[in-house]
Amino acid sequence: MKIRAIRCDTLSTLLEMAKSQHPLEFVALLEAEDGILSGINLLPGTRLDESSASIITDMIPLGMTFSGSAHSHPNGVIYPSDADIGFFPRFGDCHLIIGYPYESGDWLAFSRDGSPRDLEVVE
Repeated sequence: MKIRAIRCDTLSTLLEMAKSQHPLEFVALLEAEDGILSGINLLPGTRLDESSASIITDMIPLGMTFSGSAHSHPNGVIYPSDADIGFFPRFGDCHLIIGYPYESGDWLAFSRDGSPRDLEVVE
């Protein structure tokens, strides 16, 4: 499924999640319906610290697939690290990085290879 948009309320929730975890990084896996990111999944055992967040893939239910991911960069740099580029292909085609101070314009979307991509915000 080609991801074309994210729901406004989903994006707002992700921004609030990033803000609430600061100064720790957070990570969530995203689900889509009809090409629109709308579901947020937090997995048990996810580890958070000031420079990274990691998912224990053994905690993903069998058969569950994801359309992308979202994670924060508490340092405010909204571009993928080498670790991000290694992570992206494992979890779908659209990945959001949310940077400090986690306001409405403090995020970007990336493809699985780490290149910037457009992502519409819809109601």
